[in-house]
This record gives sequence, structure tokens and C-alpha cells, in this order.
Amino acid sequence: MMDNKKPIASPTADLQRQQLLLRMEYEYEKEEFKRQTETMGIARKVKRGLSWYPVQIGRSYYNSLNQFVVEIIRTGDKDIEHAFEFGKPVCFFRQGYDDKISYMNFTATVSYADEERMVVALPGQGALLEIQSEGQVGVQLYFDETSYRTMFDALEDVLRAKGNRLAELRDTLIGTLLPRKRELFPIRFPWLNSTQEEAVNKVLCAKDVSIVHGPPGTGKTTTLVEAIYETLHRENQVLVCAQSNTAVDWISEKLVDRGVPVLRIGNPSRVNDKMLSFTYERRFENHPAYPELWGIRKSIREMNGKIHRGSYNERESARNRISRLRDRATELEILINEDLFSSARVIASTLVSSNHRILTGRRFSTLFIDEAAQALEAACWIAIRKADRVILAGDHCQLPPTIKCIEAARGGLDHTLMEKIVAVKPTSVSLLKTQYRMNESIMRFSSEWFYNNQLESAPEVRQRGILDFDTPMVWIDTSEMEFHEELTGESFGRINKQEANLLLQELEKYIHRIGEGRVLDEQIDFGLISPYKAQVQYLRSKIKSSNFFRPFRSLISVNTVDGFQGQERDVVFISLVRANENGQIGFLNDLRRMNVAITRARMKLVILGEAATLGQHAFYRKLMQYIREEGKIEDREG
Repeated sequence: MMDNKKPIASPTADLQRQQLLLRMEYEYEKEEFKRQTETMGIARKVKRGLSWYPVQIGRSYYNSLNQFVVEIIRTGDKDIEHAFEFGKPVCFFRQGYDDKISYMNFTATVSYADEERMVVALPGQGALLEIQSEGQVGVQLYFDETSYRTMFDALEDVLRAKGNRLAELRDTLIGTLLPRKRELFPIRFPWLNSTQEEAVNKVLCAKDVSIVHGPPGTGKTTTLVEAIYETLHRENQVLVCAQSNTAVDWISEKLVDRGVPVLRIGNPSRVNDKMLSFTYERRFENHPAYPELWGIRKSIREMNGKIHRGSYNERESARNRISRLRDRATELEILINEDLFSSARVIASTLVSSNHRILTGRRFSTLFIDEAAQALEAACWIAIRKADRVILAGDHCQLPPTIKCIEAARGGLDHTLMEKIVAVKPTSVSLLKTQYRMNESIMRFSSEWFYNNQLESAPEVRQRGILDFDTPMVWIDTSEMEFHEELTGESFGRINKQEANLLLQELEKYIHRIGEGRVLDEQIDFGLISPYKAQVQYLRSKIKSSNFFRPFRSLISVNTVDGFQGQERDVVFISLVRANENGQIGFLNDLRRMNVAITRARMKLVILGEAATLGQHAFYRKLMQYIREEGKIEDREG
């Protein structure tokens, strides 16, 4: 069961501790970046999605926000998932004939990225000349100083807050003030279930804070969209944030589908015309006043280039003209921004991007934070500074924030603001209890271990299955097969090739059982999950080179647990990898990861793992016992 931490003694002490832990994470990540830059080879960085090399340099231009940008085209393997996205800082490098890497003396910022192309905002035209000079060029992620600085500033603001709304929210969320609520006549939502309806009403009644706790498959997004939609009947505009661009895109798209005018700050991670149409940048350049602004900016640039020529009087005259043009450009920018903001009902951004200069000075009656259980507390405070009340949605029994410094995680940096509020202000929490994803057998274990046995399956999914008389859950025990985990690569990732090969054999057998034609006709989809990246990459390469799997490739996703957060598949295979004499299971100890992994499956779940190693842990022992009763454990012999 998830353990609730002790109530917080003092908001000041707690925030100071957050500062200290965040500083540890900052120093660790900075040092790690330096180490990687100095020691990790280019090929390894490319494989990890941290770098593109070599790249082609495309066209350069001034974008609608008057930033000088250049297009970068990826020439390497486009199947490798990369970590470049809007707002991330990058640096450029060149590799010499002696394989020595030399970094260019400037940083740039990603303003757009897809699988094979990104647009990068450069500090000036001189940077472009450097990129375009001879030799092959690469680009890699740079240490994200700005995000940390923004989080430190936010914590400092919250600590210093006195006699204002931020101070009240601080003392309510992590202090001793009790959350207040207003009395409203409950609204009926016939299209929601009773716990979803109750959650929306609780959000509407909350004066300070409300939490929508959504376990897997319980319709958290549906509930949150309804809560935002209803709130907009009472308020003109709200701020909607999440930790990642992907989560912001997801909620924004659902709101747009509902007919809500959204203004998305930053660029979406899944790029299509529908998503781009509500971004700030696209809306800005589609405004009727934009052509005049573009013309003025062009004139200013041209005049700046000529200002050093001519007589003193001509130069003074040019300066005066530039000054007048700048005033008019500022006027037009203000006009366009006012139009864009006044016509939007929802402003959507990541938590860090809520600090964007175009949001300076803007306040919101309500802030909604989606996937709040994956966000660092400091990141939440960035957005909370702009709000009068806060609604958090997520599930603290699923993936926590990613913390790289083990000491900082142990010290509690991965203990989120949402968890703290759930522990000390339980009256503000609404638990969604009906799930619409999984066969009941798959759901019940998760419900018993993580959710006090409070979840129930909707009748339409209770007996979900692909084959008659199929077993919804299977554990394939490899204890007798003498499989062994290995350390691989520079990062010493863990891999168990024999277990991966067995998984693919079992997947092939199951596809045969269903019928290859039926799999294709009904588009039955499969998720292959492993907590270890090296295992994921090995499985991907084997599927790519297999003739049997070729027709099914679009139906098979292979990823880490983190990569599957928020997703679901008809059939899920999990490879746990660990197999050793001393029962070491590493970060399989983080049970929230396993909760995510097992709850991705709609109809069939197959786990491969060595019972001798994993059975030493109470959770895995209980899971195996449960599967023995509900499904079957297959002992495999070598």
C-alpha cells in the first residue's frame, strides 16, 4: 500500500528543504552534463536521443516572434526517439579529423521539433556563420539552467510571500490552514459516473484547492475537461498546465474538441495542423495586424544595417525613424497580444513555460495542473504564483517525477505537492473509482495494493478478452532457465537477452493463437514494456529485423514504463530483466513503476521474470501469488 508521509510541520522549513534538495539535483545534473560532454562519445549521445549528428543546416529567417531561427535537418536514424522539444537549450559542435569535438561558444533554444527537423532560435546572425563554416556539425541538448533558475525563483517568492494570496495558498496547501469551500447546489452530469460527477462538483465548490485523483483507466482527463468547461461558465479565463509538453497537448486537444478556445504557449510535441492552429506563434502570425508589424521589423533591420553610413544628420534622422518604428512595433505587439489573450478562454503551457514573458503580470482565478503527481513541487509553484485557487489532477500511485540525484530523491524531492496535500488535506481529494480499461482480473491486484481495494470495473470491460477461455494474466517464471542479466554499454544499462528472446517467441505464439488475419483486421495492438532502456532497444532491433513481425510492426509498441505512461494496449508483455543470485532488483523497488506497467493492458497481461530473484520482495511475491490464483504461472525449464 502507498504510505502517507507525516503532516508537514512548517511551510517555511519544508520550502527551505525543497530548496536544498533542488540545489542537490541541480548540482548533480550540471556535473553529469559536464561529465557526459567530456567523456561520452557522439555515437552514444545520438543513440540516447541527446544529440543529432551530423545535421544539415536549412534556411534561416526571423520568425513571428522576431527571433532569428535556423532549420536543422536530422540525417541519422530517425527511429531513435530524441529528447529535443520546445524551450530546451541546445549547443552546437564540430568533430575534427582527429575525432576531437569542439563546442561553439553560444547556446540556442529549440522553438519546434519533430522526428526529422527542428527549428532553433539563435542568439544572432554571427552564430549562424559559425554553424555554416566548414566541417560536419552536430547539435546536442545543453544543461537547462533556465528551468532551474525559474524553480529557485518560485520557491523564493513562496517563502517570502506575506499578506497576499500566495501566502494564503502556501499555508493552505502545505501548512495548517484548512481548505475552504463555497456551498453550491450540485450539478448533474448524466454522461459522467457518480465519482466523476462528485469530483467536478468538488472542484466547483473549492475556494482554495481540490484534487482529482485518477487511477489508471478511470477517466481523469474526461473529468478534468468537464471541470474546466464548467469553471468557464463562472470565470472568463483559466490557466491549464502540466509538467510535460505531451500532457499539455493532450488536455489542450480535448478542450479544443469540446469547442473551448485554447491559446497554447510553446510548441506542441505531436505536430499536426490542428495542434499548431491554437499555438501562440501561429495565432500571432495569422493576426490581421501582423503583416504591418512584419514590414516594420524588416525596415528596422535594414536601417540598422545602414545606420553607420552617411553624414551625422542622416544618421540622426535614421535613428529617429527607427525609434518611431520601434514605438509602432511595440504598439502592434501589445494590440495583437491583447486580442489573442482576450479571445482565449484557456491559456495552456508547461509549468516552466507559465513563466514566459508574454504571461508576465497576468493573473488567473483558477489554475489546473494535470499530471501533477509527475511534477516537482518547485515547478508547481511557478504557476501557482499566478493563481487564486489550484486544482490538481493525477495519480501519485503512478510514475513520480524523474530525479537523477539519488540523495535528493531519498531526501524527498520526488515527494510531490500533490502527495503532500493528499496526506494532510484528505477532504480536498476526489478519488475516481470506476475504470473503463482493464479486464477485472488485471485491475484487481492494482486496486488491492495501491487503492485500498476501492476500484471497480465498468460492466462493459469486466470480462474483456481476445480469446475464449483465455487467461487474462500469466507469469512466465524463468528461474529454471539459467537466464542472466548483464550490464551493457557505457551507461551500464541492464539487459537480459535470453528473456527478451523468450518474450518474442511467446508474442509470436500468441499472434498465431489469435490468428494473423484477425490481428490485422481488428488492429489488435501489443505493448512490450521493460523498465530498462537497453532491453527496450534490444527488443526493438529484434522486431525490426524479424520477417514474422514485419506485417504487425505498426501494432507493436516497445518502450520503457515511462514511455507508456498514459497509454494502453490490448495485450501487454513485460520483461523484468533482473536475474541474479542475491535478489538485487534495483529500481524495480519503485512499485509505482510496476503499477503503471501492469495497468497498461486491456485484455491480456504476460510478465516474464525470475521468481527466485523477484520473489524476495513482498510486492512481487504477492503479485505472483495473485496470478497463481487468478491466472497461471508457467515454470520454464532450460
